[in-house]
Amino acid sequence: MKKLSAFESNSYRNLLLEYGFNQEKIDAKVKQTWEMLFQSDHPDTQIYYSVGNDLGYMLDTGNDDVRTEGMSYGMMMAVQMNEKEIFDRIWNWSMKYMYMEEGENAGYFAWSCAPDGTKNAYGPAPDGEEYFALALFFASHRWGDGEGIYQYSKHAKDLLRDCVHKGKNNDGYPMWNPDNKLIKFVPSVEFSDPSYHIPHFYELFALWSYEEDRTFWKKAAEASRQYIAKAAHPITGLSPEYAFYDGTPNHIRGFGHFFSDSYRVACNIALDYEWFRDNACPVVVNEKLQAFFADKDPEDYRRYNIAGEAFDEKSLHPVGLIATNAMASLSTSGENAKKCVDLFWDTPVRTGDRRYYDNCLYFFSLLALSGNFKIWMPQ
Repeated sequence: MKKLSAFESNSYRNLLLEYGFNQEKIDAKVKQTWEMLFQSDHPDTQIYYSVGNDLGYMLDTGNDDVRTEGMSYGMMMAVQMNEKEIFDRIWNWSMKYMYMEEGENAGYFAWSCAPDGTKNAYGPAPDGEEYFALALFFASHRWGDGEGIYQYSKHAKDLLRDCVHKGKNNDGYPMWNPDNKLIKFVPSVEFSDPSYHIPHFYELFALWSYEEDRTFWKKAAEASRQYIAKAAHPITGLSPEYAFYDGTPNHIRGFGHFFSDSYRVACNIALDYEWFRDNACPVVVNEKLQAFFADKDPEDYRRYNIAGEAFDEKSLHPVGLIATNAMASLSTSGENAKKCVDLFWDTPVRTGDRRYYDNCLYFFSLLALSGNFKIWMPQ
């Protein structure tokens, strides 16, 4: 008998507990990790910073900028942790400095700003928009809608409408290709990033977006599960950072290999399996991925081509890779799954200039493995 999905049962696996870790220690680790990322008395690990009375931002410490990726991640973390003040501070900052009201990208968010709010670019990155949208829906369902920018659900629906329909009136470009339903790397190009594909988000967009958009999102979920499977190497399970619509690596600027963006593919498969258990969810990719890394020393993680050949270049985010390989265990089983979780448990959050991306992936993995990365349904 097929086990019910979390969406069907409202029950979430605590894989850490299943693997023998103590519940009090699990709870303490979640709380402590949140504090290490979001509180100022942990300067070596902090990535969130409050500004004034009502603003806050997530800092990419390696590039000294504020990205929609991190801001939307911070909002998702905050809603999962029931931290409304921090959620609203990040959302306020995003709307004040990142939201674009004119030009071909009106309705989207500028993907990079300086910490003082100055835009570094006027283009969006779709992985930010999709996380913004679901975090806003969850906020609406958990805390209720307010007025203005705190009409969370309206802003989510409006954002998704722009993502799908822009370009129909020569007003820019949509974030998803309207024909194949695949997310683009950026709206103006016709190729993708496998780690942007989050079918479990699209399943929820198909329930909560404007009614005329719901069929699109259901088809996008189906298309993305197929694409994730297609883009991953059939033996290693490794995915490229950029890929064409047929799944083959796109080597523009050297991004056709398994590197930083690619790590998130394992997370997306794992959470899709946990939330929906769709038969098309390509869990075999995560099984192959964990097998590939089973004999590798984390101190020597590298850039790889998707066939598994290592380059001289070391991984920029080895802690992030440890975290995502562990999160993959929500969709796998056996010795490799347990090994990945044990390694993650014994790995501390990262310090230093490169800590931002690693620690975002670390906290998402910790939430998921402890049963705390949840779907917040309408009340």
